[in-house]
Amino acid sequence: MSDWAERLGEALKRFPRVAIPAQGRRVAAVALVVSDDGGEPGLWLTRRASKLRAHAGQFALPGGRLDDGEDAVGGALRELAEELGIVAGRHECLGLLDDYATRSGYVITPVVVRVAAGMDPVPNPDEVARVHRISFTELDAEPRFVRIPESDRPVIQLPLAGSLVHAPTGAVLFQFREVALHGRHTRVAHLEQPVFAWR
Repeated sequence: MSDWAERLGEALKRFPRVAIPAQGRRVAAVALVVSDDGGEPGLWLTRRASKLRAHAGQFALPGGRLDDGEDAVGGALRELAEELGIVAGRHECLGLLDDYATRSGYVITPVVVRVAAGMDPVPNPDEVARVHRISFTELDAEPRFVRIPESDRPVIQLPLAGSLVHAPTGAVLFQFREVALHGRHTRVAHLEQPVFAWR
């Protein structure tokens, strides 16, 4: 394992993640896929296909609802294979971040997965319109926090991929940045989603 991956794995081991009980909500998992393309390490961010029933065209991490009897790691790896054609094993999971409860009734568990250099994503066009590779330097951009009249919680906006990435994806990426790049145990459950993502 490379030095950066070892450091990332150690940072995740030290992180005291917070799990959220489902309490009637649906459970899901997303994969934060980290890799080194021969230069700087980074991760993959997708843009959802425009014809999807839910959250069409929004930025996302590979993921989805868990199947019956499936845990978060298994679900994240399955969705990674289905959406980006990348087959990874459980031993490539470096750790988990905090669960995030969405306005649309899900509890999402973020799973950090390391894949080998040279493994390029092959997006499933039914689910993924585009894949962006975000370097760790790009991910270290300062977030914006804005207020909306519908909530007293701050909405996070991460300037990435020439646009703004909102929660839940923006919140998960921000926590990854804080934990992985800076060793800070920053919580993000209070960060709000924009109204267009509430459905």
